[in-house]
Amino acid sequence: MKIDIGIKADDRKSIATGLSHFMADAYTLYLKTHNFHWNVTGPMFNSLHTMFEVQYNEQWVALDGIAERIRALGFNAPGSYAEFTKLSSIKEESGRDGATDWKDMVKQLVAGNEAACKTARKVLGMADKAGDDSTADLLTQRLQTHEKYAWMLRSLLE
Repeated sequence: MKIDIGIKADDRKSIATGLSHFMADAYTLYLKTHNFHWNVTGPMFNSLHTMFEVQYNEQWVALDGIAERIRALGFNAPGSYAEFTKLSSIKEESGRDGATDWKDMVKQLVAGNEAACKTARKVLGMADKAGDDSTADLLTQRLQTHEKYAWMLRSLLE
């Protein structure tokens, strides 16, 4: 059945493609945050272990909303490691030995949250131009969250 939600087909496709890139960033950041939750050590263990858990749980829940928005626009959401790796601007961590120092973990998560913000802003511009308020709202909420996480993590390094 043809989709007629008041957004042109070309705009829906561009937005869905952008959201797929954002979803790949968000999923990669989720995996990295969860990895660091499991593998953090050192004097900041307790506070970082807890902080990372709060963040990855929130990120996990948010992924569903991103995928559902892509589907509402009429396109399939990415759903494999291969797709996420291809679409993400965030470098995936390779195994347990990828980051052993808590400061390096925090720096990587700051960079990951900032990368997610940059991707979200690009798609937000497309959504605004197309009058896609639903996507704009979703991305505005994600921007607030990722900016907050980047700030909180960055504060640990000062």
